[in-house]
Amino acid sequence: MSGPALRRANAEPRWVRLALTGAGLAFLFLFLALPLIAVFVQALAGGWSAYLAALREPETLYAIKLTVFIALVVLPFNVCFGVVAAWSIAKFDFRGKSLLITLIDLPFAVSPVVVGLVFLLIFGAQGLFGSWLAAHDIKVVFALPGMIIVTLFITFPFVARELIPLMQAQGKEEEEAAISLGASAWQMFFRVTLPNIKWGLLYGVILANARAMGEFGAVSVVSGHIRGETNTLPLHVEILYNEYNAIGSFASASVLALLALVTLIAKTLVEWQMRKETEMLDKTLATEKVTS
Repeated sequence: MSGPALRRANAEPRWVRLALTGAGLAFLFLFLALPLIAVFVQALAGGWSAYLAALREPETLYAIKLTVFIALVVLPFNVCFGVVAAWSIAKFDFRGKSLLITLIDLPFAVSPVVVGLVFLLIFGAQGLFGSWLAAHDIKVVFALPGMIIVTLFITFPFVARELIPLMQAQGKEEEEAAISLGASAWQMFFRVTLPNIKWGLLYGVILANARAMGEFGAVSVVSGHIRGETNTLPLHVEILYNEYNAIGSFASASVLALLALVTLIAKTLVEWQMRKETEMLDKTLATEKVTS
């Protein structure tokens, strides 16, 4: 098909393009912008003084700190697992490779509530290890360790899922060249592999962090909803709303909304940087082909 014919085939009438654009913008406004606006309107319904007073409540501050703490604990494990799993899958062929990929996708297929129930059956008082944990006075369920474990289970696929296709596309020629030149395994990783995957790694970390801070279902099952001890920010919002504390619940929800907006901005910046580096690489390769 010639160039003009191809352009005619892809050219839609102006009214069709405007209608599709308008439908997309209307969808985003109704299901993204409008709920965010409603959260902040309700949070500020009593004025800035009431809003700030709600955020200064000790239980709210503790919920925010606990949410951030769990995310900070979980992220290093996500990074280590994601890099190792992606490296193994992209660089090597071994038995069970397909099974490993399937297991990585498991948290996407299982409901978070089911995940919480599974760990409750394992570590709960009547669970598989419940009697042993009770005998040694170790608390997992209805305590911080259980919340960390379920959050880790829910979030561990994100980094791996971002790095696997990236590493597969890059191949292993650069690593093999580094090894042939005498580089050690650590030198190869830090000087060759890590610079090539840094933006994909950061992208996965951003997504995992957003999911860790916003997780509700699995954490709700294993937390016990103990105020000032095991309530993360999403759980705290639910409790305040059920108590008809509208300003307090929406003020706490606004913090989650702000975290979501920061995540969205960071995600956009990383995507822009990734596109920029890809375009520069494509231009470099095109120049090399022309000169050769």
